[in-house]
Amino acid sequence: MIVMKFGGTSIEDAPSIERVVEIVRPRLHLKPVVVNSAMGKTTRKLLAIAQLSAAGMDGEAAAMLNEVRRHHFELSETLILNFDKSDTRIKLEQYFEDLQKLLGGLSILRELTLRSQDKILSYGELMATAIIASVFRERGINAILCDARDFIITNERFSQAESIKKLTYKRIYEHIHPIVESNSMPVIQGFIGSTRDGATTTLGFEGSDFSASLVGSALNASSIQIWKDVSGIMTADPSVFAGAHTVKTISFAEAEELTFFGAKILHPSTIEPAHQKNIPVHIYNSKQPDAVGTVITAHPNHGTNLIKSITYKKPVCIMYVKPDNSVSPYVFLKSVFDILDRERITPYVITTAVANVALVISDTEDREHLAEDLGHFGKVSITREKATISLVGENLRTANDLATTVFKNLDGLNIDMISFGASPINFTLVVDETDVPSIIAKLHEIFFQDPDPEVFE
Repeated sequence: MIVMKFGGTSIEDAPSIERVVEIVRPRLHLKPVVVNSAMGKTTRKLLAIAQLSAAGMDGEAAAMLNEVRRHHFELSETLILNFDKSDTRIKLEQYFEDLQKLLGGLSILRELTLRSQDKILSYGELMATAIIASVFRERGINAILCDARDFIITNERFSQAESIKKLTYKRIYEHIHPIVESNSMPVIQGFIGSTRDGATTTLGFEGSDFSASLVGSALNASSIQIWKDVSGIMTADPSVFAGAHTVKTISFAEAEELTFFGAKILHPSTIEPAHQKNIPVHIYNSKQPDAVGTVITAHPNHGTNLIKSITYKKPVCIMYVKPDNSVSPYVFLKSVFDILDRERITPYVITTAVANVALVISDTEDREHLAEDLGHFGKVSITREKATISLVGENLRTANDLATTVFKNLDGLNIDMISFGASPINFTLVVDETDVPSIIAKLHEIFFQDPDPEVFE
């Protein structure tokens, strides 16, 4: 059994959906379970519509919702025979009726809670899977539409929900395994789940990858396939450095480091469930299905190159905290970490000197609030417009002169902080945000002069 997840750009229009059918068809003997995102940019459009409704801009919200409705109905009419008389049309009509009621409530209350937001955003995946399951059936594939909220069970952290893994695995097996064993193909929404009480939750943007990993792990799949609009993990972000190569093989640990430090190819939580069950994760390009892609596995070929990939994260800020003399170092450090835990913030880099602390964290609008909380224990200052650049690779364990090589080739550029040693496969720099493209280009030139063909495409 395999899990096949298709992202929004893989199902954004009729030709893309037909292509997905032809990708799935030759794999039917492997008993696929299909996980789908919302179509194209539907999720972000629904978020914008909800925000407009909560702001009392009903006309603008209605116009955007009509646009979303038109797209889904026109697509369905193209792909589904006798759509006007179909159950799929009835289902879509009900979804848009539900959305209009929810948006009407926002317009009255003038407030968009995260709980309401999750409920509204879930309709993107619900609509997409209703259409795609119907398309599969019309093309002769016995697809069974499932509701992920019946078995992806999460806590109540709306918009960034975390799965209750033991219960989720049990429910997935109970709901999905019998369908697979009956030689039918489950079609499941990614991104969404529900609390124990049945409230709809979402797993965070790009959470469909995580959904696929949970399903694959619960069912002990032979592989988890993530189909996107890119041909796997790259040696650098191609939008920043055009000369990047595809990484054909990479370890779970390397992939986890890359996603944590900014690689957008996968949701950061995707790797852990697969890693725990030792299930390989394949990343393929749905628009180029014959491309080699990337396989994430426990024992990849590490090759001759020192690193596998360079990634970056921006914007970040550096928060410096100097404790008051009246606060003991032990109380101060405990207080800092208690506040980070309460706010659910994980620093990308952290350094200490005596009791002084420097934290590198994502830069968001509420960082002044965090600085105010930390200010109860000492003096706080924030340096903004920064970025992290991370070099990741298992071969870094053997590196003796990595720092010397990096600093020699980045002479003249401002480097605020470095982190090396906490992870033996990661070397991270904190730099000016504007220097990211030039630094990545220089580092790529150094470390990928001669890419090993066994590892890089």
